[in-house]
Amino acid sequence: MNGGITPIILASGSPRRRELLSLLGLPLKVIPSDADESFQPGWTPDYIVSTLALRKAEAVLPQAGSKPAVVVGSDTIVVLDGRVLGKPRDDSEARDMLASLQGRSHSVFTGLACVRAGQAGERIGALPEDVWKTAPQAPVDLADTEEAVPPGLGNGNGGTITPLPFGRLGQYAVIPGAGGNGPLAIAGYTESRVTFRPMTSAEITSYIATGEPMDKAGSYGIQGIGSVFIEEMEGDFYSVMGLPLNLLYEMLSRFGISPF
Repeated sequence: MNGGITPIILASGSPRRRELLSLLGLPLKVIPSDADESFQPGWTPDYIVSTLALRKAEAVLPQAGSKPAVVVGSDTIVVLDGRVLGKPRDDSEARDMLASLQGRSHSVFTGLACVRAGQAGERIGALPEDVWKTAPQAPVDLADTEEAVPPGLGNGNGGTITPLPFGRLGQYAVIPGAGGNGPLAIAGYTESRVTFRPMTSAEITSYIATGEPMDKAGSYGIQGIGSVFIEEMEGDFYSVMGLPLNLLYEMLSRFGISPF
């Protein structure tokens, strides 16, 4: 039981994510993150979203204060033919994205991170790049590769990240804090598959004119007008919308937080 003691801080200005998180009925505060959302060529989609979600959450820690809280960060990308589709920069880019998605299936990766606030000096920085390549439930011992050890997770901290399966949707990793006081952070991802029906050029133009595509990965919103173009979805609706509530519940429960 949360008991109204541990508040949740959402590190996002997204009204969709705030709406979804508020469904849990937990004490909620919003601090939009200004974290760098760039990533390195060669990063896999699961690593991109989980790393950016963690980066977003940690970016607001200085504003979170010293009282106990859990900061939630999230990031979503669309992947088609190995190409990452983020938010469109303009109408032309939105048109190109929608034209490439229409009549085809694509993947939607959403990363999620929960970071314990009020722990001065403890930061993750980044996950080891091979964390999701490790077999589920097999620990990744950071002591084996010194260059992969994120700040605050050296030998003195135990230094072990354990990737765990989340059904068929994805994985998450529990990152221990110092002194055995529970997790410092938990980060993970989900993957869903979405199929668009064929779209005409006129439909694409009209949809862009609504303004809905402009702040969404892949240039569409599954919860809005864009839903009329969805032929099929396999996975989790809320993940495609931008915040996997099922994975969030799993993570928060490990911090002793529950909506029940």
